[in-house]
Amino acid sequence: MEPVAWNETVSSAVSSDPAVLEFRKIVCEGDFDTEKSVFLGPRSRSISGVTENGYYVITPLIPRPTEPGSLQSPILVNRGWIPRAWRDKSMQDQQDLGETLDVKEADKKTNEKGTWWKFWSKKPESSPEVIYSPNQIHKIDASYFVQIEKPVKPPVRVIGVIRGSEKPSIFVPPNEPSNGQWFYVDVPMIARACGLPENTVYIEDMNEDISASNPYPLPKDANALIHHSVMPDDHLKYTFTWYTLSAAVTYMAAKRIKAKKVRL
Repeated sequence: MEPVAWNETVSSAVSSDPAVLEFRKIVCEGDFDTEKSVFLGPRSRSISGVTENGYYVITPLIPRPTEPGSLQSPILVNRGWIPRAWRDKSMQDQQDLGETLDVKEADKKTNEKGTWWKFWSKKPESSPEVIYSPNQIHKIDASYFVQIEKPVKPPVRVIGVIRGSEKPSIFVPPNEPSNGQWFYVDVPMIARACGLPENTVYIEDMNEDISASNPYPLPKDANALIHHSVMPDDHLKYTFTWYTLSAAVTYMAAKRIKAKKVRL
């Protein structure tokens, strides 16, 4: 099924009743607000036969008004699975960035406080008068007069499936937004934590263009995305593990009971 281009009509329809277009494949453009990312987990994933714990990263996708193909309102995007180490590094980077901004703000206040003293105590610096002849002016580099603009980064293009909140089992602990702990998808709660309306649309990324140099976040498989909240291979392994444990416990219990009967 071809993805539906995200526009104002689709956005308003989903916002009023998300179930209308759930499982619909859409395409949209915008900018990720990575500072407001939410890490959902831990969720295990099998990589090359090895089970590794990690998290799903959910990030707001913000509109870019200057782009005609941009979405009209923010949405939440489950960008995929990342290892625990990636989550820890991302959180550390955000913490370091926050500390840097705090230091700059403190320095700014200090500089503003001492501005009056610097103004009166600083001696005026005399600079030699430079006179350019008409011929010399033409030789001056144009960079003195023209400010070169930095290239604008293109918007992020996301292809995903519209989803709703998960229904946790009795064994799943409740989310703790104040502590940054998220165990299951609760779209209104996550939206509030990100400063967005509760009826914000939530989609799960299914982009298959994965870079070898930057493989994470790793989106869910397209076929499994609609039917499973976790990967089918993981379900199969969980089932095999539990059946094996059950069989082992049953065998040990039967052997113990048989040994007692023999003694009697």
